[in-house]
Amino acid sequence: MIHIKQSLGILVAGLAWGGLALAGSVNINSADAATLASELKGIGPAKAAAIVEYRQKHGQFRSVDELAQVKGVNQKLIDRNRTDLRLSGAPSAPSQTMVVTAAKPAAKTPPAKASPPAAPAAAVRK
Repeated sequence: MIHIKQSLGILVAGLAWGGLALAGSVNINSADAATLASELKGIGPAKAAAIVEYRQKHGQFRSVDELAQVKGVNQKLIDRNRTDLRLSGAPSAPSQTMVVTAAKPAAKTPPAKASPPAAPAAAVRK
């Protein structure tokens, strides 16, 4: 029963703090400038607009590293965001997948030691 309560507590906490645990990725071939700016580290409105402009002029990105061709985007910035960058898949809206980690099982308490058997009562003689 304790495990169920702990798991339920973690789930509720995860839902309440879901904004902190969202895992998102951005499709750089379909994202608009606002999404790029809000979802990627170090990408503000100007760099996001430059990415969209480059994509419109040169076509879809064939690799994440091609972002380095965009003015103002360097390899360090790409590496910083690499885990959040995609080239294809669903539209680039942030994923609503919640990451919930399981709690450690409750510590097991050792079983109580049995009391030693009571000494036999003294025999009463009549």
